[in-house]
Amino acid sequence: MRHFKNFMILVMTLTALTLTSCSSSDDSGDGGGSGGGAGSGVLVAKVNGNSYQSMAISSTATVANNGQSLIIIASNSSGKAFSFTVLDFNGEGTYPIGGGANIANSASYTVTDVDLNNPQNSTTEIWQAPYDDTEVGEIVVTSVTDSKVKGTFNFTCKNVGGDQSLKTITNGSFNLDKQVVN
Repeated sequence: MRHFKNFMILVMTLTALTLTSCSSSDDSGDGGGSGGGAGSGVLVAKVNGNSYQSMAISSTATVANNGQSLIIIASNSSGKAFSFTVLDFNGEGTYPIGGGANIANSASYTVTDVDLNNPQNSTTEIWQAPYDDTEVGEIVVTSVTDSKVKGTFNFTCKNVGGDQSLKTITNGSFNLDKQVVN
């Protein structure tokens, strides 16, 4: 059993290294024109200056409520994820995050640290925006087709349930497969 556990840790480590070190021509930064620097199927950003890229298998844009809501979820193999909710979605355009009536548009950045030795000790921290009544950023949808949603974003978010720290998200862009749910 001990050898099996060591083998599984080795496999998971190699898998994580492989997933985080892979590159493709889609990562060239051109994003296919409109939509910023994200390659097809992923979301990219700078989190306090550090690069982030989601995995295509765990990243999607969902148009819901008869086309009136946009929900974006994108995560990577390191336990880091972004989520966005845009209410009153009208296709291409700029959607403020926060600022009075625009408080319904929201964004978050989540970090989950998994303790492989004791999964019950795993932690999740969430930095959310907006965190007060001011405008803290925006999501710009630059292209919506039958199969893709592309755009850019930036915002400041706060760990309101934890240490109250702020994270600045810059140079964000997405080029995600689109799902429609009514």
